[in-house]
Amino acid sequence: INRYTMIKLYNTLSRKKQPFKPLNNKAVKIYACGPTVYDFAHIGNLRTYIFEDILRRTLEYNGYKIKQVMNITDVEDKIIKKAKAEKKDIFEITKPYTKIFFSDLKKLNIEKSEFYPKATEHIKEMVGLIKKLIAKNFAYQGKDGSVYFNISKFKNYGKLSQLKKRQIKIGARISADEYKKEEARDFVLWKTKTRCEKCESMRMPRIIFKIIKSEPAWWSPWGWGRPGWHIECSAMAMKYLGETLDIHAGGVDLIFPHHENEIAQSEAVTGKKFVRYWLHSEHLLVDNQKMSKSLGNIYPLEELEKRGFNPLAFRYLVLTSHYRSKLNFTWESLEAAQNAINNLNNELRIMFSPKANPRRVYYELPAKQKIKTNSDKNLITNYEKKFLFVINDDLNTPKAIALIWQIIKDRQLANISKKKLVLEFDKALGLGLKSVKAVKSVKIPQKIKQLAAQREKLRTNKQFIQADALRKQIEELGYIIEDTSYEPKITPSRH
Repeated sequence: INRYTMIKLYNTLSRKKQPFKPLNNKAVKIYACGPTVYDFAHIGNLRTYIFEDILRRTLEYNGYKIKQVMNITDVEDKIIKKAKAEKKDIFEITKPYTKIFFSDLKKLNIEKSEFYPKATEHIKEMVGLIKKLIAKNFAYQGKDGSVYFNISKFKNYGKLSQLKKRQIKIGARISADEYKKEEARDFVLWKTKTRCEKCESMRMPRIIFKIIKSEPAWWSPWGWGRPGWHIECSAMAMKYLGETLDIHAGGVDLIFPHHENEIAQSEAVTGKKFVRYWLHSEHLLVDNQKMSKSLGNIYPLEELEKRGFNPLAFRYLVLTSHYRSKLNFTWESLEAAQNAINNLNNELRIMFSPKANPRRVYYELPAKQKIKTNSDKNLITNYEKKFLFVINDDLNTPKAIALIWQIIKDRQLANISKKKLVLEFDKALGLGLKSVKAVKSVKIPQKIKQLAAQREKLRTNKQFIQADALRKQIEELGYIIEDTSYEPKITPSRH
């Protein structure tokens, strides 16, 4: 890989930054936890998906080829609960929310994964893993008919979340898909359906699906039932990526129990390391509070759009905070992010214009005056090194954004060089800057140009009262003057 800086990523398993080296030096296998499609993805979920996208883009920027899996959880406790409440089957719940999820990814400029496997389409693989776990004495069938993983048999249980042995309740079981840290106990792999004589008479030699009393159930060696949430991800990850993954990413809320259980059941089956690098993004707060229905602060992307915000403004906001730091969302911070990305786009429109000055030169400078600068080649190389250093330093997007603005304000660098750098760096940031169009050429009268030049001289001399008077005079003549870090932008206020 022909780059200047080694990528360093913070591995949750080791609790430190580590140089990144994939198993295959040309390809990276990533598993990213996707949505449970029983409702809209909220902005906390979306922050995680943006982080996972930055991870992918950064690896691609460094020349790696990516093979990524993002699962779609379409059978799980919350889905079944909602289906029962609305008297629908689970697919009537999951299909529309899956469609909305993919729409949100597109609006946020998140690159597509290679695979989006659905849990309900991989029951056979899950049953196969459970069989192996039982054969190896890591799992057992309880009196309730369900199959559980015996955490006492897996000696390294708790290594990801750093659970202490006293927190693990030997012999205790939990059948819920999600539970608290203090409830570390044998977790369910297969949930057997409530006894049904008619159903039991329908024994089949292969996996088949039925809706039994509005609840989904598949036939298995342990009777009618459905998989637990944790076994779903292990089965899909190993089917598409093999027994050992380079990276597994998700939110910090999934470290325990979900990711801890993935490690236990996967490594118990294969005897191999399941994941080499675990990456987790921190929580998103709303007005410094956790999101909750009771507070009414759970917002989907649709709500941001209804309030007039560009989805990419939310992406920009996310990038201003490091993924391992809590991000406090407020409507004011989102408005500031939208202003910032609008300003960035305006700067680029002017900069991309074929009639724009080739360097950041204000009107008061004589047209033929030569500007002494370092060569663009050296400047470009320096900026490339700086960007690669910050983005490869555990995806430091706040510093990367700051560097973009430094490039735009650099008067020593030609516009064509700035354009090249900004668009190149946006391959990793994903702000959609390549779609920015150049400013349309508008003929500005010589008199307006002269007034604008005089105003710039006054501004340079810090004579702001006189400069403001000239601005008002320009406006009275039918033109708007807008100050940018590039040069004053003059546009007609009426046609």
